[in-house]
Order: sequence, then C-alpha cells, then structure tokens
Amino acid sequence: MRRQFVRLHRWFGVATALFLFVAGLTGAIIAWDHELDAALNPTFFKARSAAPALSGLELARRVEAADPRLQVTYLPLTAEPGHTLQMMVLPRTDPATKQPYALDFNQIAVDPATGEIQGRREWGAVSLARLNLIPFIYKLHYTLHLPFAGGIDIGTWLMGIVGIIWLFDSMIALALSFPSVKAWRKSFAFRLGRGGYALTFDLHRSGGVWIWALLTIVALTSISMNLSGPVVRPIVASLSSLTPNPVDNPEVRRPPQPGDPVLSRERIVELAGQAGKAQHLKAPPGGIYYAEVFHAYGVGYYAPGNDHGDIGLGNAWMYWDAATGKPLGAQIPGQGSAGDVFMQVQFPLHSGRILGIGGRILISAVGLAVAVLSATGLLIWLKKLNARRRSAQNARSARPAQTPRDAQRAPSPQSARVARDASRSAPQS
Repeated sequence: MRRQFVRLHRWFGVATALFLFVAGLTGAIIAWDHELDAALNPTFFKARSAAPALSGLELARRVEAADPRLQVTYLPLTAEPGHTLQMMVLPRTDPATKQPYALDFNQIAVDPATGEIQGRREWGAVSLARLNLIPFIYKLHYTLHLPFAGGIDIGTWLMGIVGIIWLFDSMIALALSFPSVKAWRKSFAFRLGRGGYALTFDLHRSGGVWIWALLTIVALTSISMNLSGPVVRPIVASLSSLTPNPVDNPEVRRPPQPGDPVLSRERIVELAGQAGKAQHLKAPPGGIYYAEVFHAYGVGYYAPGNDHGDIGLGNAWMYWDAATGKPLGAQIPGQGSAGDVFMQVQFPLHSGRILGIGGRILISAVGLAVAVLSATGLLIWLKKLNARRRSAQNARSARPAQTPRDAQRAPSPQSARVARDASRSAPQS
C-alpha cells in the first residue's frame, strides 16, 4: 500500500506543483493587497481635496451624469477619510448600436469632495504596470487569467480542481511522513548541517508536517472559494440546511423581465438601514452593488475602509430584488445553520482575516511555505528521476554485448523446450 501511496503522491505533486507555487506566492502578496496597492499608486488612493466629503450616492450621481456611457455597479457609501472613493463601473448599452459602449476601464477613483475622477483602470487586466500590478496578481491567484469558454470560467474551475487534488495529496503526504512509529522524531527534524539533498528532503517532508493543519485549511478553503456553487454548497447542503441567497441559489431570484423598473440606490439604502436596525447590526450600510444578471442589489454593512472585513467572520450582507424591493436573503456573520456558518468562515480563514493582522501575517507565511514545498517536491522528483535513469543506463552498459556468433549459438525458446522435454523422457541411470 505504501508503494501505491508514494506513486500517487509523486504524480499528484508533479501535476499541481507549478499551480501551487504560483498560488502560494500570489497568496502571500494579496494578503496585503489594499496596503500594497495604496503604496504603489498613491494618486489612485489619496484624495486631492481636503474639503468635506460628499456621500457615495451623490458622487455616483455626479459620475453617471458626467459620463452617460457608464453605470456605477459598486460603490462605498462613505469615503475613508483622506482617501478617494473607488467605484466599479460597467458600460451602458448604446441606443444606436444596441451594443455596450466601449470602455477601457471598470474601476474609477473619485475625489470625495468634488466628484472629479482622479484615476481609471481595468481591474484584473493582464498588465504589469504599477497601476494594474496588484489587481493582476489578485486575479492570477484564483484564475491564472484563463478565459471563459462555453460559459465556463476555466481558471476558477482549474484552480478549484487543483485544490481538491491538493487536499487529497495532503492526506497521503501525512501518512508517508511517518513510515515508522519508532522514528517519528525524524519526521519533524531538519538536518541543517547536512545541506544539499538531505536539507531539501527535510524542508519538503518535515516542513509539511509542521504546518500540515494550516495547509489542509488553506486547501479546503481554496476549494470553497473557487467551487462554492457547483461543489461545496451541494455537499454542505446534504449535511446541513443552507439559507438561500441570490448568488448561489438561483431559485430565490426571478430573471429580469423586459421593461422591469430598477429601484434607485437611495431606496435600497433606505431599506437596508431599516433591515440593519431590525437585525441589530452595529455597522451601518457601508457599500452597495447592483448585479444586473441577477437584477438584484446587495448591501454590505461595514465602517469606511473595512469592506474586506478585517477580523472575525466578515461583514453582513443583505439582498433585494431590484425591481420590487423584495428581500432575497441575508448573510449575517455567526447566524444561521451550521452549514451557513461553515460557508461564512471560508473567506476569513483563507485570507487570514479571521485573526486580524496576525492572521494575515500567518497566511502570508503559509503562502511562502506552499511555494517552498512545491519547489522542493519538484527538486526531489527530478533528482530521483535522474537517479532512475542513470541506474537504467548503468544496467544496460553492464550487460555484455551479444555477438552474431553468440546469437547463432544461443538456443531458441523452441529448441530449449525440446531439449528439456527430451531430458525429462530419457531413462534415469
């Protein structure tokens, strides 16, 4: 059985090493995406004006009035002091062509005092320019920037499948790391003085053992992040009830109908304020987005600058039908069934934000460790592969060459069988 486990671990590791190396390095970086992005692009994050800020709703109205080609799809309702207010936008449909207007950006940074657009960028663009670098790395982490094909997000599915293989491989690796009960201490040791292959092997085996629980959590949450709807939620729903929401459960929403009205953002924020008080939420409505494909609004409850949810289970979100204002669901941290809480904890665990700054430091370290484990695993595989090839070459060279005369003298399998049968039938003296 151990031999089969070794073979599985070898091929699982080789198949996923490059993907996990990229995911580990990028994950270590994006744990600090907001801070790094702001440091690289101060003009995109720092407001030019020091005057009192307007509300996010008023700024969105000004932006849409100034450029009728676009519609604001997400905006914080209040700007963080001293910072721009960053909105996500999409093109409207051109009445003349019935096609979306051509925009080369989907995110804008607005001066909160004047409504002036300080910067534009295509969030997630394949670009290493300073303005695009951190969004590029963020999207690389979970999609590898692979395209949609046939309505399928190839990158998200691929990284989700890598996560599934990684989770199973982690179980196999733990079993292989303890070949003997008596020698268990070796599985935690690092032969620092030996260097070379011995240290590489220990970094891979012992390094994985020391942080095995963290690696397993990251692997599991990576599956949940990428394959929540098609894989994780159905599995969790078979074990515990899940509260429907318009993102993962299409049955709670109706498709947009021709001529459907769209309630104003102001009306949805008013409904959100009332719902937040009814739920006794401490945070006010902090951000609103409109999902045209769902014909639904979502409102997050958080203080300015805390849109990621800096500690605990994250922020509360509620959803409304964009045409009728009917509530479509809510995600309140810590509330709901065991399955609901399990789903709520996935992003905070994966990002480390469940433990605040300390958790983000830890997840960055784990990301670097994943890259090291992937690299050392490949190095071990390549060394053993070369050793097997040399062994095979030595065996071939040590085998004596057969001359044509030897080939003539060598009995054929048929003649050898005849001789054997004759010897068996001969009388014994």
